[in-house]
This record gives sequence, structure tokens and C-alpha cells, in this order.
Amino acid sequence: MAIDRDEVVRAAVRILDDYGLADLSMRRLADSLGVKAGALYWHVANKQSLLAAVADQVTGELPDPVGPPRAALVDWASGLRAVLLAHRDSAELVATALASGLCERNPLEGVESVFGGLLPQPRASWAAAALMHQVLGHVAHEQNVRLFRELGHVEGVEQDAGDEAFVFAVTALVDGLLAGAGNSEE
Repeated sequence: MAIDRDEVVRAAVRILDDYGLADLSMRRLADSLGVKAGALYWHVANKQSLLAAVADQVTGELPDPVGPPRAALVDWASGLRAVLLAHRDSAELVATALASGLCERNPLEGVESVFGGLLPQPRASWAAAALMHQVLGHVAHEQNVRLFRELGHVEGVEQDAGDEAFVFAVTALVDGLLAGAGNSEE
């Protein structure tokens, strides 16, 4: 059976969604595609490259920020949260893949552009990274709470206010970053 890189990545996303990051192995992926594990290495150099490609696929669903800076950044963060929540363990996956430096897509490009119009470098990059880290951390918490609920460990699991808590935190961060830039534009 002939496979291509896109098919490999799509199958990996399905495994991520169905079983989680811990169960996304090269062997499981190969089995799902009906090939030997060695066949995957024609399409990805190693597992880290595969995870980066999956992260690129997940974050590729995210549109660039548009509009006035405050609204654009809050909307972008909310969009990133929605994209991540649609894929099991994706906050951990994206954080790990971005840290590896193997991603081909920079999901912060548009955010850096927004901050770049307000802050000098490297502060624009730092501000974009701070927003990304806020989203990744919040979503990782949400995904872990979801996992513990699925496992029946609801006692003692911290509950949060979901959308309201997320928007509050992101808006506070964006307002602080924009105030530091001397811009509180709505």
C-alpha cells in the first residue's frame, strides 16, 4: 500500500484524538496505515519530526489575528484554545513540538506581527510567546481535568469557569502587554 506524508500525518492526528499523545507510537501509526513501521521513515525522519508535523497540522487550523490589536489578540487566543481543545493532548503536543524547533509552521507569526506594530524586537516576540504560553497552559489544565473526569477521578479535581475564566485571563494578559506598549486600543 502506497502512503504519502499527508496521509501519515492525518492518521497520527486520528490516533492522537482517539488514544492520546502517550499512545501515539510509530508502531500503532504503521498498523493503522497497514504498513511496517519502517515505511513511515520515508515520510518523517523520526518520532519528533512526526510530532512536529502533527502540531503543524493542528495549529494550521488557526486563522491569523485580524482587527484592532486587543480584539485580534483575544480572538486569536480563543481560536487557538478552540483548535487545541478539539484534539486530545494537543496543548502538550504543541508545546513540546514548538520547543523542539522542528515545526515548519510558526503559529505565532501573525501574533508577532500585531505586537511588532506596537513593540520593538525582541519584546514583540516575547509578548507573542507569553500569549501562546498562557493559552497552552490553560488548555493543558483543561485537558488534564477532562482526562481525570473520564477516568472517574472527579473528587478533588479543580473545576474552572471554562470560557469565562479563559477570556478573563487572556484579556488581562493582553491588556497588560498592550499597556506596556503604550496602547490600550480596543
